Amino acid sequence: MSLEELKQWFTIKHILDMLAEYRSFGVIPGIVLPMAEAFLPFLPLFVFIMANAAAFGLWKGFLISWIGTSVGSLLVFLLVRKIGRQRFFSFLHRHPTIRRMMHWVERRGFGPLFLLLCFPFTPSAAVNVVAGLSGIAMQQYMLAVLFGKMVMVFMISFIGYDVVALVRQPLRTVFVAVAIFLLWYIGKKVEQRFALHDGK
Repeated sequence: MSLEELKQWFTIKHILDMLAEYRSFGVIPGIVLPMAEAFLPFLPLFVFIMANAAAFGLWKGFLISWIGTSVGSLLVFLLVRKIGRQRFFSFLHRHPTIRRMMHWVERRGFGPLFLLLCFPFTPSAAVNVVAGLSGIAMQQYMLAVLFGKMVMVFMISFIGYDVVALVRQPLRTVFVAVAIFLLWYIGKKVEQRFALHDGK
């Protein structure tokens, strides 16, 4: 199965069917899927969160997804920090762009990281790796992840907890589409603004 075929398989319907098939495991599959996305960033976190909300309900689905994606992000951060001096990460550490990003993370700290992690289209895998290579305090990054992911996961869960309504209520579908576009647009603007300030 190619990567493209794999991506096409990860639809809300397929994930809901899988959660139903493995319902004897309780919330574990719902936690593992968003956790896995932190290690395999090509996986569709957006789909996992929406499926959890549809399968478990808004609040329980939100909590399951929040735990999964937060734990995954922190595990990647800790893993990179632990083995960051090995050959591959040593190469990244010397790369000019990575070094600029690391210095940006170290100087800016909690605030910008929190804002970036609030938006669902931020490449959080890259943020986790860069933060792990940087000198930012673990407690500071943990807070940014927990609070930023909380906002992001709740927004997506709210959209996904009643997927059927998106079909039955066209106005809600339009609202959701506009909201998703605005989140993407604002996230990009925030990234550009921080990059611009970093270059000065």
